Amino acid sequence: MSDLTSVPNIGPATARALIGAGIPDAATLRRLGAHEAYRTLINAGERPHFIGYYVLHMGLQGRPWNDCAFRGIWAVISRDLGHAFHGISGSHFAPSGRLANGCY
Repeated sequence: MSDLTSVPNIGPATARALIGAGIPDAATLRRLGAHEAYRTLINAGERPHFIGYYVLHMGLQGRPWNDCAFRGIWAVISRDLGHAFHGISGSHFAPSGRLANGCY
């Protein structure tokens, strides 16, 4: 079995999707980074979803998906990740306020 699940937020289903897309292990995932890894998943046929991209981004930083420990998380999501996700998937992400767990 791959070591992909050693990356925070990567469970068995995501690991299978990554392996199926040609990302066999955590070292390859880290080398590619969230942006290129997600592009690889989309090109392999995975449906784009902003939360999956965000969770991957946070995991590669060693942070749980629901980490709102630093102020400005919403700015990061809406500015950096929102624009990057749109570039990868063609989907539009428009932040509308507060995250589900209350963080901005």
